[in-house]
Amino acid sequence: MEILRLIRSFLLTGILITPHVLSGQDFKTTRDAFQQSYIQEATGEMVAAVNSLKEVYDERSYEINLRLGWLSYQAGNFSESVAYYNKAIGLMPYAIEPRFGIVYPGAAMGNWTMVMNQYQQILEISPNNSIALHRLGLILYGKEDYEGARRYFERVVNLYPFDYDGLTMLGWAHFKLNNFREAKVLFQKALLHTPGGSSATEGLDLLDLP
Repeated sequence: MEILRLIRSFLLTGILITPHVLSGQDFKTTRDAFQQSYIQEATGEMVAAVNSLKEVYDERSYEINLRLGWLSYQAGNFSESVAYYNKAIGLMPYAIEPRFGIVYPGAAMGNWTMVMNQYQQILEISPNNSIALHRLGLILYGKEDYEGARRYFERVVNLYPFDYDGLTMLGWAHFKLNNFREAKVLFQKALLHTPGGSSATEGLDLLDLP
């Protein structure tokens, strides 16, 4: 009964996905187009790879839209890439891979508002996603919002207490906030992970200056 109740709930909210099934011949043609696009991507023929998939384009296909988003970005067609990624997001709104994909053309166009919004959307779907947490921390650090950056880096370190990048960036956020004791401990922990780490070494050297 519980399963039936859940299914009924999913149907009412539109969460269940109706699969888009290809006929045998259509599937073979689409599969061959994907294979050709991979070969062309490997040899740097990005425009050709895009065109291979456009020949079998189906707006209902999450996979084709996702792949075209990536290939269009690689080809330097950023607006087109965003459009394809947005179609993929519309088809699979709870997937995080198209959201991670769309940030590349977004960043290339300097649209940091969109990039941050996508990372925040990812965190709504997957609250402990360390990649989104770390990248949001980096963006805020670059904007000199060190307290905001600290909060994101702290969440990364809580998830991965012995991660070099997380420890180092949390150390730098504390350094910029003049929390020198915390910064020193974090840089030291980072250097236990990577004894030759240049960023953590630089931070520790600055703290040891008279």
